Amino acid sequence: MDLINELIIDKAKREHADARKWLTNWRHEVKSGNWENPDEVRKRFTRASILPNNRVVFRVKGNRYRLVVQIDYRKGIVVVVFFGTHPEYDEFNAKET
Repeated sequence: MDLINELIIDKAKREHADARKWLTNWRHEVKSGNWENPDEVRKRFTRASILPNNRVVFRVKGNRYRLVVQIDYRKGIVVVVFFGTHPEYDEFNAKET
């Protein structure tokens, strides 16, 4: 998959050292993967939440952080939309923003 907005991941890794390894592994999974539908994402990330508009929410570090992406399965593109703490996520509208 092609990964767009990687700067959000880079910033998160700098600011949240406890999430660094998870984010590094996630990035590798995305770039080496070829998800064709939401079910394939859920097979690899069983706790991921599938939202409308091809959005997916990943729970990071025991739900301490949230990572929101939008996936174009046909084109093989994953766009990073948001990374933040759980309280920050609560203020973010993952379905529309």
